[in-house]
Amino acid sequence: MTAVKVIGGGLAGSEAAWQLAKRGLAVELWEMRPEKLTPAHRSGYLAELVCSNSLRSRALSTAVGLLKEEMRRLDSLIMRCADATQIPAGEALAVDREAFAAQVTAFLTSLPQVKLVRDEMRDIPPGPAIIATGPLTSEALAAAIAAFCGEEHLYFYDAVAPIVSADSLNYDRLFRASRYGKGEDAYLNAPLSEEEYLAFYRALRAADVYSGHAFEEAAYFEGCLPIEEMAARGPQTLLFGPMKPVGLVDPRTGKQPYAVVQLRPENREATMYNLVGFQTRLRRPDQERVFRLIPGLERAEFLRYGMIHRNTYLNAPRVLLPTFQTRRDPLLFFAGQITGVEGYVESAASGLVAGINLGRILSGREPVVFPPETCLGGLSRYLASPTQPFQPMNVNFGLLPPLTKRTQARRKRREALAARALEVLTAFIENESL
Repeated sequence: MTAVKVIGGGLAGSEAAWQLAKRGLAVELWEMRPEKLTPAHRSGYLAELVCSNSLRSRALSTAVGLLKEEMRRLDSLIMRCADATQIPAGEALAVDREAFAAQVTAFLTSLPQVKLVRDEMRDIPPGPAIIATGPLTSEALAAAIAAFCGEEHLYFYDAVAPIVSADSLNYDRLFRASRYGKGEDAYLNAPLSEEEYLAFYRALRAADVYSGHAFEEAAYFEGCLPIEEMAARGPQTLLFGPMKPVGLVDPRTGKQPYAVVQLRPENREATMYNLVGFQTRLRRPDQERVFRLIPGLERAEFLRYGMIHRNTYLNAPRVLLPTFQTRRDPLLFFAGQITGVEGYVESAASGLVAGINLGRILSGREPVVFPPETCLGGLSRYLASPTQPFQPMNVNFGLLPPLTKRTQARRKRREALAARALEVLTAFIENESL
């Protein structure tokens, strides 16, 4: 049998390759890095994380926590490697980004069924194939995809937060805590008084911003707005976003600060810290000038500056089925952020579904649509449902059908939704021999 081509070695492509390989299928995994890098990637590792190192909440009372557990029950490679390389991050599942990517790379390249091809795919290959090239798809392949879809791509901008060196921080101005005391005290917190906050806000509003190309219209995804874009909406906006102080008490005063900036460790050794929620398009000199106004960051060494890059995604309801097959060609699948899922976990989940379904087709079985009660099913069905206009989506409980018996307590309701999802998924796995 001809090898299945998986185009793109990110989270979705890596997961899809594993799901195909474990079913005994030969896989050609195409990844153009490191020969050709994207504006955001820095290495040739498979599954490189280019933004945050957090896979968000571990709690089953959150939709993303539930989605991760669903993936674990389907033997997800991404979840296996994430669990093995996690670092303290309170209630979140954060990973040592280099160790995580190295482990995914080592595992896939050790499989005899997987051949890693370090080259750019410039056209859509004949099926069976999965295109998982992500939001930074190369120009040549993006043009081929646009021609295949018969319409122009939609697009938005994604912004990346800066990373600073741990040994450049002033720990006399910082305190360790996780919001509401949940999990380990993994975050460093920089408290700001009202006066300090307003000085920071004014400097941020006056800073020089990279505006991109004149012909490109900024259409940001609401879940990943640049901090200066949030600040432009008013002086209080940041206090309800990345600088919210709720659930944090400065042990030196015994009080909640006026504003807080949280720093999350980037690696197991905690030698690097990410400014949580501070994705930005500020020019580099202004990033240094403005962010060093944050208490504790007066002499911060920037190991990675915030950046902005164009993300491309499909008008999924016009192009895809909830199996992640294309409507035009049942042997051609898409997976990852290019489908309109948003987030690391969601991207990997789409690769898992695409890999399972293409594997089933090639073994003479019907593809499956996951039950609507599950996060996998809710997200897949959202992508294939007509919406106007279509926008990228994180997993959320709003994608699932409501409970028959309503409860007023939100946490109890979410826990009940999670329990129902896992019960339904367990039966589905058994019935479909997944």
